[in-house]
Amino acid sequence: MFAYPAGFLRAVESGLVGLEPWWLLEGESLCTRVAGLRERFPGRRLVPFARREDNDDVACWDLDSGTVRVIHDFTTPGRENRREFVTFYDWLRAAVEDFIEFG
Repeated sequence: MFAYPAGFLRAVESGLVGLEPWWLLEGESLCTRVAGLRERFPGRRLVPFARREDNDDVACWDLDSGTVRVIHDFTTPGRENRREFVTFYDWLRAAVEDFIEFG
């Protein structure tokens, strides 16, 4: 069973749902992405939480490694890994840097 980490919940409660180019997934788009990742990468246990608007990158919790992984969705299995972060806050710091560069 998966429980959202406290840092993620704090970010959502603080309104950090969009740090362009990253957007937190919610509702139908979250459900669609979960189902799609399971279909495209059946050997992975990924829980997506954000998507990047300018490409097919998705930030996910990797339940096997306990890390946050940015994967490139819609690619061949085995080629999807882009970046890895130890914690959600590590990913969030990188997302803020992407926000600065994107603007």
